[in-house]
Amino acid sequence: MKINKYVMLFAAATALIVTSCTTEDLDPTLAQSKSVEGSVTRVDNLYSILKGAHNTLTGAGYYGRDMIATNEVRSDNTFSNGNSGRFTTQSQFQYNSNTGFVWDNVYTLLADVNIIINTDLSTLEGDLDYGAHIQGQAMILRALGHFDLLRTYGQQHAGGGSLGVPIVTTFKGEDLFPSRNSIDEVKQAIYSDLETAFGMMDSSYDTSKIFVSKYVAKALEARVAVYFGDWDRAVSASEAVINSGLYSVIGADAFVSSWTTEGGTNVMFELAFSTADNRGPDALGYIYRYPADAPGGYGDIQVLPEVLDIYDAGDVRLDIFGYQDGGTALRNIGKYPDTANGADNIPLFRYEEVILNYAEALLETDGDAVTQLNLIANNRNATPYTSVTKDDILNERRRELIFEGFRFDDMMRTGQSATAVGSVGNVISTLSYPNNLFAWPIPLSEMNANSNMVQNDGY
Repeated sequence: MKINKYVMLFAAATALIVTSCTTEDLDPTLAQSKSVEGSVTRVDNLYSILKGAHNTLTGAGYYGRDMIATNEVRSDNTFSNGNSGRFTTQSQFQYNSNTGFVWDNVYTLLADVNIIINTDLSTLEGDLDYGAHIQGQAMILRALGHFDLLRTYGQQHAGGGSLGVPIVTTFKGEDLFPSRNSIDEVKQAIYSDLETAFGMMDSSYDTSKIFVSKYVAKALEARVAVYFGDWDRAVSASEAVINSGLYSVIGADAFVSSWTTEGGTNVMFELAFSTADNRGPDALGYIYRYPADAPGGYGDIQVLPEVLDIYDAGDVRLDIFGYQDGGTALRNIGKYPDTANGADNIPLFRYEEVILNYAEALLETDGDAVTQLNLIANNRNATPYTSVTKDDILNERRRELIFEGFRFDDMMRTGQSATAVGSVGNVISTLSYPNNLFAWPIPLSEMNANSNMVQNDGY
């Protein structure tokens, strides 16, 4: 990474715990960074940095909008109509090394959590068991960040190459210009962090769903394992969540309304927003629909009409869809429904995904996938399954997780082609699998600053 960026990030993190900081305190000097390291003296300081890391996740450039929206418009669920000029590049697969995405956001997150992880708890005042729990939470976020980078920039779907992303486990160290680690190295680092986090966390400290909790470690492990086809690991990680007894699938009668409430029994971890603290016009809901029926605001992401055909007639999930622009534009109306303010929380881990991961892993290991998949179907007023195929599971994932950013990864990990869609829903081209455009380009700024960085092919 770029040395100045890391020093500035470390200084920025300190602003969370040193109340006397001013803008001059962010001057990127090594001397200041050395003084910052000594300012973490209490467990409460770690908590403050952890809040800052969670806040990074809520940014419009990360999970607050772009991470989810980009993977939806690159899938067969939606496209960008270009109403405000947003996400057409992504929908049409026309991005290049100047097209911004999550690289800087994720490495900002990693900078914060590495401060927490590498702090010697024995030097701090306060509840050290809670300090260990916070370090576990930070490890979950580090694993999530590395996974987000890997699935975005890794070469696993690009038609050759084994490059992942740089693994960063310290805030600053000897290697100021790190090379890209291999895909497998990054995957193993993710698993290692999640195993360590789960072992050191105490669920009695998990009192809020707006912070990652102990069993989010297992939910993320299952997600990663399904992505890479590590089926035995996906089974065991999913079972850890299920056997905790802490979560349940939301019922059919509450499915639509659950998107207007916080902390439901199916929610494991969600990003916090409110009427006082939100992304406003940069919120996720504002990109999914117009503020009113007629074109206005943003509302760039429109649903492909054929999506409705994947649902049974009585499926309650149909109620999240609606039309705007005089009945001509199919929309996500029900998920993240507060268009005006963007005050809805954004669930990043739902129990339903764990069940879907478990069902797929059981199918791949000759287990009882039918029972698990029917936990979803029966709670959505959909036709129950008597037998299950891989396509059944992928379609059920698509029905359940639509608009949440999963579909593109599901297409990639199962070797499907993708379609570049124009602003009126027209097919521009079909991109066969694998394809260099399935790996996002390393940012040009990073290429210019880091002589050891290798660009993905085609950019």
